[in-house]
Amino acid sequence: MESMDRSAILCVDDEAIIVMSLIHELKTNLGERFIYESAMSAREAFQAIEDLIQEGVEVILVISDWLMPGIKGDEFLIMVREKYPSIRSIMITGHADDAAVERVKREAMTCAVLRKPWNTRELIEAVDSCCGTGC
Repeated sequence: MESMDRSAILCVDDEAIIVMSLIHELKTNLGERFIYESAMSAREAFQAIEDLIQEGVEVILVISDWLMPGIKGDEFLIMVREKYPSIRSIMITGHADDAAVERVKREAMTCAVLRKPWNTRELIEAVDSCCGTGC
């Protein structure tokens, strides 16, 4: 049973203030039920996922920005889905076009796409919905 309470949510954005805000809102609303990790790029995020898995932590959710240098959030979340099919995802964006939104929902099975600036209630509802009743 102990591994069940070692679940993580990974927040990915190239802007540190966004990642810190996301983690703060998640902790404020969801408490200490999860380990909250952050990454500033897709590459850093994949490394964080690997590190967490090696530590015996189940990554249950990745919340990612869309507009990041190197790789867009929809492409990144599709890659996460292909490599780690059990990890759920939410994309947050201020810039994604409708095609990218539809693609990430279809190919990455993304639970929700939220617009920046996000609404806290919508964010928490999306996380709860994405994680299922155990969240």
